[in-house]
Amino acid sequence: MKLKEIISVFEKEAPLAWQESYDNSGLQTGDENTEIKSALLTIDVTEEVVDEAIKKKSNLIICHHPVIFGGIKKLTTKTPVERILRKAIQKDIAIYAAHTNLDNIKNGVNSKICDKLGLKNRKILSPVKNSLKKIVVFVPETHADKVRKAICDAGAGHIGNYDFCSFNVQGTGTFRGSEETNPFVGEKGKIHFEKEIRIETIIPSFLQNSVVNAMKSAHPYEEVAYDIYPIENKNEEIGAGMTGELEKEIETLKFFNFIKKTFGVKSIRHTEITKNKIKKIAVCGGSGSFLIRDAISSGADIFITGDVKYHQFFDAENRIIIADIGHFESERFTNEIFYDLLTKKFPKFAVNFSETSTNPIYYY
Repeated sequence: MKLKEIISVFEKEAPLAWQESYDNSGLQTGDENTEIKSALLTIDVTEEVVDEAIKKKSNLIICHHPVIFGGIKKLTTKTPVERILRKAIQKDIAIYAAHTNLDNIKNGVNSKICDKLGLKNRKILSPVKNSLKKIVVFVPETHADKVRKAICDAGAGHIGNYDFCSFNVQGTGTFRGSEETNPFVGEKGKIHFEKEIRIETIIPSFLQNSVVNAMKSAHPYEEVAYDIYPIENKNEEIGAGMTGELEKEIETLKFFNFIKKTFGVKSIRHTEITKNKIKKIAVCGGSGSFLIRDAISSGADIFITGDVKYHQFFDAENRIIIADIGHFESERFTNEIFYDLLTKKFPKFAVNFSETSTNPIYYY
């Protein structure tokens, strides 16, 4: 299959619009029209991973962390990034990264952590703000179903686990066309009264153009009357971190042992154990210290993440246990998300988990 078909699967589930401003998710190297033989899944791309892809005849590497973060001014062999890119390009290996866009979706990295911990009642810890809009369009009754379907098929009308969500009100629209018009109903130069449906629904901001184009294509009028409003609602489906609850509370030290075994953690850096038992948990894969305040506000007993700095441990203020299990360790199961997405859509496609350890941190 072509690379663009695989990219489409990933970006439908984790749109690039959901990545953080500093990120560089998406296609790093390669041609979208390339025929892909098999894919190699990894957290990071190193020179050893590229060699593994060559050995396994995989001409696509799907990774969590992008190879390219800053600007590339040269493509020599002086840095690891340059060597990785040169070798991948020379061997015609495409590299695709799904990073913070995969972190920020409801069924992404943090959901996978919750799966491993067995958490229920999950919620996004810090939902995204200013990412939703409301679209309102006025349609003749005869075409309401067609227009409603068009805008929902284009991505509007999603609320939680429901789609095709809209509100519809009957009313009467009026208009008068000039001599240059060709009205769908009514006569030129005469005021016309038409029974219409007001359809309103919610849209992610980044899909605005697609939804409007789909709406106009399905609408019978020459001039489509519609409104778009910014709304203050948080997008509860998108954002950083996640909270959840254990089925039964567990003693803190037993829970620490469970974390170490589950995530392959050599040691846990943590604050003072101020809670004897754990029930509600906040998590953030990778570097999540920016969410400490949110984790406290959520009422979680413990916040599991990575890359916590010395002074940030003070922010716990004995109100929560901060447990730094390591950046790599917290994201180690991300490859399973890649695998599930690919094999669900393409059951016969060859997918390999990388056998190369890319964790640059060792413990003595």
